[in-house]
Amino acid sequence: MTTIAFQVPAMSCGHCEAAVRGELAKVAGVTSVDVDLAAKDVVVHGADLVAADLVAAIDEAGYDATVA
Repeated sequence: MTTIAFQVPAMSCGHCEAAVRGELAKVAGVTSVDVDLAAKDVVVHGADLVAADLVAAIDEAGYDATVA
């Protein structure tokens, strides 16, 4: 199991969270996603995760992300 954390500064509401979760769920290997809106943190859990693929998925949702 791999865990990768990201900062997503523009994420601020339930819609933002749903968009990010939805795109990350499409990435192969992702098993769960934890979001903390107050801290602007996203933690992705799964197998054989590639940070660049996860950043691309968050970008697809319309948000910039950096590895925390």
